[in-house]
Amino acid sequence: MSGGSPPAAGLAAGAADPCVHCGFCLPTCASYRVLGTEMDSPRGRIHMLKAIEAGELSLDATVASHFDSCLGCFACVSACPSGVRYDQLIEEARPRLNAAELRSPWQQSLRRLLLALLPYPQRLRALLQPMRLYSGSGLQRLVRGRGLMRLFGPELTALEALLPPLAAEGFQDSWPVVAPAEGPRRHRVGLVLGCVQRSFDPAVNRAVLAVLNANGIEVVIPPQQGCCGAVSHHQGAMEQTRSLAGDLVAAFDAVLGPGRPAGPEPLDAVLVAASGCGHTLKSYDRLIGRSFAAPVADVHEFLDRVGLSAAFRQRLRPLAAPDGAPATAEAPRAVAYHDACHMIHGQGLQAEPRRLLSAIPHLQLREAVEAGVCCGSAGIYNLVQPREAEELGRLKAADLRGTGAELIASANIGCTLQLRRHLEPSEGAMVRHPMELLALSAGLLPA
Repeated sequence: MSGGSPPAAGLAAGAADPCVHCGFCLPTCASYRVLGTEMDSPRGRIHMLKAIEAGELSLDATVASHFDSCLGCFACVSACPSGVRYDQLIEEARPRLNAAELRSPWQQSLRRLLLALLPYPQRLRALLQPMRLYSGSGLQRLVRGRGLMRLFGPELTALEALLPPLAAEGFQDSWPVVAPAEGPRRHRVGLVLGCVQRSFDPAVNRAVLAVLNANGIEVVIPPQQGCCGAVSHHQGAMEQTRSLAGDLVAAFDAVLGPGRPAGPEPLDAVLVAASGCGHTLKSYDRLIGRSFAAPVADVHEFLDRVGLSAAFRQRLRPLAAPDGAPATAEAPRAVAYHDACHMIHGQGLQAEPRRLLSAIPHLQLREAVEAGVCCGSAGIYNLVQPREAEELGRLKAADLRGTGAELIASANIGCTLQLRRHLEPSEGAMVRHPMELLALSAGLLPA
């Protein structure tokens, strides 16, 4: 594998220099966990990057496969005692992996299809529309029970396994441009709806809007907003990412300002309720050289910072158990919070959602043993690397199940779909976004 390619000038950009190959990253690395090979670990990939940069190693299909096995979860960044920015290294490497000769024609076609659909809500909805009768039906249960999708290969099997029941509200955007605050207005924010989240789990955005409004926060929702670019960003498709990011910024600019639908008043923040999106949104200045007129924040980050209002706290009631009985001090409702990688490692947010959930009366938070290990979702990883993702999904489901919690809180749509797939049907139904739990506790959503 040596020789061949010219040196990858600046590929490592010095970011690999602090690596002393200590191995602290290995037990945190999801791909190393399931594959067990050095070249499928951060340490091994850094070694390869240095060799490529020195002209000692060619980036061929075999080498590329070891980079494709990386989930981009950044757990190694949190674990590294030397401060190696592996996140910057893998981001620089990913665009080169899209060269046609580095992947099979099937993998190239699958990735092109996914990147042509997932970041475009109207295209995605057009594809999903005929599947509404199938999703959640007896036919879907029969197909899954008999394992019929295995005839079509692991990637399509994984795609079908992630398909949830499709709610009618996931096929329309009927949001107001400005949703007024309840009571005295404390803040004014913008809201990014997300592309996959608004189609596959539309109740999340409804809960987010209800919780923000009930906390005295006015919300601006540009009607023409599309994808933030997270899906393509994670795949190194940088031209598409910059185009999507620019369009999203323009969608906010189009409704804000004198004589425009949302008026001239500035925003305090632009919020997002999916952590994978949040990580990319916070990188806009670097990715496209501009961003929104207000800072980007995860919704949990913002609400924790400004605090839940006194009126909202007074509305909070214990969550009901499956039998309808409310939780009590003697029998609290146990909730396991799942740390999405782009929340805990990418944005450094861990305590904020836990503090918000702790405001719910008689709620007991329980912790997974390996909270920082990826669930296997990782953007489209569970579709393009289905075998590795399936093993990680099983491990994560078992870890969360081991907490004995009755509910699992997940703040990223990809993680939510992955967890629901690998939990039993009755357990999967109990995976909810933290904002949904707050909205339920406050009586803002039907139980």
